[in-house]
Amino acid sequence: MQRRDVLKGVGAAGLSVSVAGCFGGGGNGDGGRELKQGVLLPLTGDLSNLGQPIRDGAILPATELEGETEFTIDIQEEDTETNPQAGISGADALIDAGYPALTGPASSGVNLQVTRQSLIPNQTVGCSPSSTAPAVTSLDDDDYVFRTCPSDALQGQVIAQVGADELGQTDAATMYVNNDYGQALSESFAATFEDEYDGEVKQQVSFEQQQSSYSSQLESALNDSPGLLVVIGYPESGNQLFRDYYGDFDTGEDIIVTDGLIDNELPDNVDNDMSNVTGTAPKSSGPGREAFDQLYEDEYDRAPGVFNAQAYDGTAISLLANVYAGDNDGTAVSDNMRRAANPDGEEFGPGELADAIEAAAAGDEINYQGASSATDFDENGDMIAVSYGIYEVQNRDFEEVDSVAFGQ
Repeated sequence: MQRRDVLKGVGAAGLSVSVAGCFGGGGNGDGGRELKQGVLLPLTGDLSNLGQPIRDGAILPATELEGETEFTIDIQEEDTETNPQAGISGADALIDAGYPALTGPASSGVNLQVTRQSLIPNQTVGCSPSSTAPAVTSLDDDDYVFRTCPSDALQGQVIAQVGADELGQTDAATMYVNNDYGQALSESFAATFEDEYDGEVKQQVSFEQQQSSYSSQLESALNDSPGLLVVIGYPESGNQLFRDYYGDFDTGEDIIVTDGLIDNELPDNVDNDMSNVTGTAPKSSGPGREAFDQLYEDEYDRAPGVFNAQAYDGTAISLLANVYAGDNDGTAVSDNMRRAANPDGEEFGPGELADAIEAAAAGDEINYQGASSATDFDENGDMIAVSYGIYEVQNRDFEEVDSVAFGQ
């Protein structure tokens, strides 16, 4: 079965699929052991347009390892449906089935609840590719929570810089999805825009996901005629929000959208060129970016999108930590996440996972160098060095036009 076809015809009930096979080299008598890895991502719901390609990145390490190592790679997927309760149910199913680590969840609104209610109490590792809320950093998680994406405390700074310096705006409003991700990013932008750029944020307006109309929220946000509108949300809600905006509210504002709305299908779904839209999102700029891009394109016949590389890195590091752990045990995997990812050791990256697994199984020190970044975890499980891309909508596609680096 081609992995790219797994989701065709999937409905809101979600999906659980095991991808396992006898894949290739171990050491220390460990060869042939099963490495279990869960994948918990939004395959349906508001984030499904982004969630499915992110899922493809998360399972790609198993494809790369096929026939290359004596370990058995067992990856099982569960669908969060972009919903906290479905996410908790999916996490519990994976935990009950003995998966010591999960790639996911994706959205912060789901991740924080899943982490608190399922992962931490059950001593299971979560490595999110795209949960960017600052609240993840301060979780009392006993070191079970990691992420390969950066915190929105940084993205708020990027949005403010783009709005003030690149677009020349001095006043703004925000519209944000009503969850941890949306609220925290709106507040991060507002604080930076006002404190560092002497701007004014006139309104911060929340909205619920997947509503039939966003006219009242747009009216509130645009009531004082801000020069800049920052929209923080997900693709399915974005379709309706921007249909309403271009239908009744467009008066020439500059618009910035954040990572959850960087979807090349958005302009066609809205049926508008969206030429006044700029985007910001964590970008993939790690040492292994080119090798990952080639692996992804060879497998899926398309270029990777936002957070796809972060998902690949999350699974790769978790599998390497599992090899070091010597058992499908969440505590042991947690104890070895930094050993797999951080300096010092021989460097391996995408396209070299079989060699990295062989080295880890032999007890050698390795330093996984990722596709999304160098993937070095700090004491909170966050990335030490990250980059953001700045995008413009050109010919109805989001095209990267600049980048900003932190900690590099």
